[in-house]
Amino acid sequence: MNDVTTTLLQYSPLTLFFAVILLSYLLEDLAIITASVAASQGVMSVPMALLAIFIGIATGDAGLYALGYWARKWRRLRGFLLTKPSVRVIRKKLRAHAIGNLFLIRFVPGLRFVGFCLSGFFRVGLRDFLMAVVFATTLWTAAVFTLVYQLGEIEWINSNVSWALIPVVLILLIVINRFAGNKLKEKAVCTD
Repeated sequence: MNDVTTTLLQYSPLTLFFAVILLSYLLEDLAIITASVAASQGVMSVPMALLAIFIGIATGDAGLYALGYWARKWRRLRGFLLTKPSVRVIRKKLRAHAIGNLFLIRFVPGLRFVGFCLSGFFRVGLRDFLMAVVFATTLWTAAVFTLVYQLGEIEWINSNVSWALIPVVLILLIVINRFAGNKLKEKAVCTD
């Protein structure tokens, strides 16, 4: 057992649970990777790690929606945004194809904050918003968590790399996200 694992085992599982939730508010992918490595090292149980990730990401996304909804109360901001033709086009397309566009926004780096805030600002149906976000979050979390957990279970990685797997996978994920994001941005996100 290495020093990081020994240190983390001194904390209560509830403390680690809330730490993963808070980490997901800062960097979602880092929270997923960290929780999966923690589970593979025996610091957290797999169900607890997955639940913490899901709660953190879902509440963060709902918070962005609420922020956009709340921002609508500012008359100047509302007037500024709603008079722009490009914003009206985005509003129309986001409302017409909410689930599909929100699903894609979840996976394109750099669009999450703006897309989810605009969803609240434009009063996209909360049910549609939550449905798209929960489905996309579940798919992304399950894929990344499973991959990193399986890597962490490999004996050589577990004994030689251990917690260093976090920055390695994070850098790899950032590169993949940027590449995929650029490819998706080449295609219109809001299509008819």
